[in-house]
Amino acid sequence: MRIRATVAAVTGALALSALAVPAAQAADVSGVSGADYREAVAKIRQAAHTPSGATAFSTKAAQDEPYALDASFSNFKIAKAVKVGTTGHYSTTVTYTLTHGADVDITAQDFLTGPYLYRGAFATPDTTLFGVKPATCTTATATTATCTGKIDIYPGEGDLLNSDSGTWKGAALAIAYNGQDPEGETFDITKVGYADQGALGTTLVQRNSKLTVNAAPEPVQKNKTLTVTGKLTRANWETGKYAGYSTQPVVLQFRKAGTTNYTNVKGIKTNTTGDLKTTVKASVDGYYRFQFKGTPTTPAVTTAGDYADVR
Repeated sequence: MRIRATVAAVTGALALSALAVPAAQAADVSGVSGADYREAVAKIRQAAHTPSGATAFSTKAAQDEPYALDASFSNFKIAKAVKVGTTGHYSTTVTYTLTHGADVDITAQDFLTGPYLYRGAFATPDTTLFGVKPATCTTATATTATCTGKIDIYPGEGDLLNSDSGTWKGAALAIAYNGQDPEGETFDITKVGYADQGALGTTLVQRNSKLTVNAAPEPVQKNKTLTVTGKLTRANWETGKYAGYSTQPVVLQFRKAGTTNYTNVKGIKTNTTGDLKTTVKASVDGYYRFQFKGTPTTPAVTTAGDYADVR
């Protein structure tokens, strides 16, 4: 779930309609009736941080703030990159260590923890991405546990803007509801414990790329000109389609028939619509392919080889 930062005050029952989650993605929070995990944690997180960037919650909770839960996070591990297309569901698994005070019951039905990603300042992020379910934890010692959770992304439902591609920071949170139901009329947030921690790691959330190649004519006479064309495209999260990636360096490679290794032939760049076109002299049978090495916003991609029959 992509959640944009707001500066509105969070009061009462934390009624933030902007944080609503499509029912198709909803995952009920165990022990918290009627609440969706992503919506619930986003509300508690926003209540715990002030717009100024300072952490609002403390060991003695103020009105409309959770109290500081005795919990911290370490050993955060996530994939180096998450390639996201235009539709469907994408996820990446995160593992981390949860360390907590002896008085924190992480086995309680309404204790929740999970990883998330954010861009911008930790306390006032530009946007965040959560999982649809909380993490699961295995007790290691009386005060530590190893946890595994996921970050879930639905690009077709507005989770990402094109400008969101690039580096995201990793974080983790924990909530002890202590019997409080956030959907109930008597919900008291000051009795809810909350802890979170940012800058635990980084990952790239990238606009998935596609690349094509075609060598023509087929067959081609020996020592005649062979034209190799193709197109480099990447996901546009805002239109739900793939679009040409302009002025990007791509390498044409060749593998002689009967061999296994490709060698570089020449480097070219895509035009303003992502198209590729170059020529070579046909000398022997073999396979031509294009290779794009990628950028922080767009993953590397290599085509399969296109066979050229030289006669």
